Amino acid sequence: MAKEWILNMATNRWGLNKKRSVGPVAAWIREAAPKDEQAWEQAYYERLAKMLAERGIPLSPPEYLRSLGERLFVKITEVVRAEVEEVTLEDCQSYIRNLVIHRTYDGYRREIETIYGQLEEALGVPIKPAPDALDRRYNVDFVIEVGDRLIGLQIKPITYEQMPQAHRWQSWMAESHHRFTKKFGGSVFVVFSVREGRKKRIANPEVVPEIQREIGRLSADEKAVHH
Repeated sequence: MAKEWILNMATNRWGLNKKRSVGPVAAWIREAAPKDEQAWEQAYYERLAKMLAERGIPLSPPEYLRSLGERLFVKITEVVRAEVEEVTLEDCQSYIRNLVIHRTYDGYRREIETIYGQLEEALGVPIKPAPDALDRRYNVDFVIEVGDRLIGLQIKPITYEQMPQAHRWQSWMAESHHRFTKKFGGSVFVVFSVREGRKKRIANPEVVPEIQREIGRLSADEKAVHH
């Protein structure tokens, strides 16, 4: 198992399984449509021989594949071994610390950059994914719990060109969202997201204070009930 991992890692690292090294094998096998492995070997050698001739490589297909294996052997026994010997105790300690501190935090920040994360950070309250049953019946993606009641959130990715028509989508969802409010007490808010490069942002940021006001309203009602 360990040997297979090393062979696979080194083959991928030095591109010995790439098109430039072994030819477009995925395309060739579909073209050849072999009945068995022996037929594929013959068809592959025929195509590889043509490729080698075009590149001016004076080797037969079996010799060429053996040469790739020899190159892989050198890479593993010389290059990889030398690199392994350069690894120090400090390198390993630093790597583990970087893994659990820096990379974990970096992943956390990427999560914050999502619409869900942006909302949770702006509102300062936990936001939970809606159970499948609520998603299907009421068209909500996330919920905010306020005592025994729920606020629904529907996230809708759109483009800038679609923003003028956003109200039409809200109208279409109004009936199911009204049923949600009637059953769970809180309103449903539609949050539109747009992509800017590789990042997403809330296209209707005015929805954030609206959600905050709804949280405040439900919280006040909850306190009144308990007093």
